[in-house]
Amino acid sequence: MTTDINTIDKHFLRQTIELAIENVKTGKGGPFAAIITKEEKIIAKGTNIVTTSHDPTAHAEISAIRNACRLLNDFQLEGCTIYSSCEPCPMCLGAIYWARFKRLVFAADKCQAEKAGFDDAFIYKEIILPYSQRNLKTEQIVLQEDNTPFDVWMDSNTKIEY
Repeated sequence: MTTDINTIDKHFLRQTIELAIENVKTGKGGPFAAIITKEEKIIAKGTNIVTTSHDPTAHAEISAIRNACRLLNDFQLEGCTIYSSCEPCPMCLGAIYWARFKRLVFAADKCQAEKAGFDDAFIYKEIILPYSQRNLKTEQIVLQEDNTPFDVWMDSNTKIEY
């Protein structure tokens, strides 16, 4: 008897939610957790530890990605699925794309997170604005040599493309 993907997804999402609940109860961080699987086996977990690690990038998905990459000794996670207790923020979503996951599966959405006080919507709005209209003062200064790092990269015989 084979188990369908929906049943497997629900199984891992429930584990992810339990991990998020435990993270809050232990005071380690926010109500977020992530589990990474490969071939339907858990290879890494992560929880939000932003406040206890004093690291604004220590979101659950980022923590799980770092753990999985260390385990696999690779910077890409092709063939893996990431389960998140909540829809990933823009930073985490970017990292998920960069890691080349096969799939992303999440439980709560960003609207539910916003109701609990976690509002990432402003970042999505800011990204599309012209630099001059952003809340974060953003300036581009064009220099003659600003493309040189890319030129050196393109000419390199030792680069590892990603």
